Amino acid sequence: MRMWWIVSAFVLVSQLAWAGDTWTQFRGTEGNGHTDVEGLPLTWDAQKNVVWKTAIHDRGWSSPVIWHDQIWLTTATADGLKLYAVCVNRETGAVVHDLHLFDVEKPQPIATMNSYASPTSVIEAGRVYAHFGTYGTACIDTDSGKVLWTRRDLNCDHHEGAGSSPILVDNLLVFHVDGRDVQYVVALDKTTGDTVWKTVRSVDYRDVPPDLRKCYGTPIVIEVGGQRQLISVGARAMMGYEISTGKELWKVTYGGWSIAPRPLFGNGMVFMINDYLRPELWAVRPDGQGEVTASHVAWKHTKTMPSRPSPLLVDDLLFVVSSEGVATCLEAKNGEVVWQERIGGKFSASPIHAAGRIYYFDENSVTTVIESGRQFKSLAVNPLSDEELMASPAVAGRSLFIRTSGHLYRIEESK
Repeated sequence: MRMWWIVSAFVLVSQLAWAGDTWTQFRGTEGNGHTDVEGLPLTWDAQKNVVWKTAIHDRGWSSPVIWHDQIWLTTATADGLKLYAVCVNRETGAVVHDLHLFDVEKPQPIATMNSYASPTSVIEAGRVYAHFGTYGTACIDTDSGKVLWTRRDLNCDHHEGAGSSPILVDNLLVFHVDGRDVQYVVALDKTTGDTVWKTVRSVDYRDVPPDLRKCYGTPIVIEVGGQRQLISVGARAMMGYEISTGKELWKVTYGGWSIAPRPLFGNGMVFMINDYLRPELWAVRPDGQGEVTASHVAWKHTKTMPSRPSPLLVDDLLFVVSSEGVATCLEAKNGEVVWQERIGGKFSASPIHAAGRIYYFDENSVTTVIESGRQFKSLAVNPLSDEELMASPAVAGRSLFIRTSGHLYRIEESK
């Protein structure tokens, strides 16, 4: 009995020591770009406040995911022939695992701004799920690095490369398969990798050119009226699905495609970007049934919206940065502009909110920090590297983890 109490106390102390030190999926543990961490650094450069800098081989735009002392990310050779998962120790930056997961016989062409390792993994206690779109998905034991199961049969023609990231909900690993040829959402048993359900998009794509059928969305889970829903953005439509079965509950239709920003939920509405070439921000009430475009779209904002970075909701304000570097603050209730400022650079990474600050990361590895308020106030502009920055950073334990084209950085205020 005494030994049981000692073990239990040790486990509890260990859990408390790492409390809040997770960043489990694309855009953080809540999937919305928010962190409760206080004391993130305000300023840095290539030397200042850099705790460590670790080289990551080959090329990948996937974001880091963090579980306590482990950071996982994926990478791939530039030609897409070899796909990897890499684990880095959070405290030291040392590489713990470097796993060659898949070989690809004939990789599809990708856009010049994409990589063969762009989808972000998702992590939980003891398991990380690395996803490479059509090329495969692997469940990995995080301690040993052993691959527990793989799926390589959920294929599509990405045409420009993969971009959709998986999520975990209940016992399910869920992700989108939205290519030029097939379009569906699939849920796998996270323990075995077996298919639990697969729902084909209820959009008639027969008269839609193949390039306009693909999409790069990552779903979110929300709760409305006591019922949880899976919110899924695809080409031409956003759907709400029943989580356990994949049954479609409602949908909103539009003309957009190749959508990458992840939707948000708050203040009773889903906020989503609906196109790549002509992005608009829509606010949708998710309490309808069937086709609800005419009845449940609360408002639309059509100018200088992002084609790649995801939006950020802070209380009653929405913050976005366009891919060309125009930052905008909107009223969440009606979409009216509060302020708009050019902050320079081009942007692909999604912003982060922490302790009243918003961190915007541009493709030149320059981070602009502003106040998350009704007046634009720039707090700092931080150049880090001459390498490209496409991956959305992560946060854990007062540190920012920034991935550039060649390195992973840990940025933390010097004590």
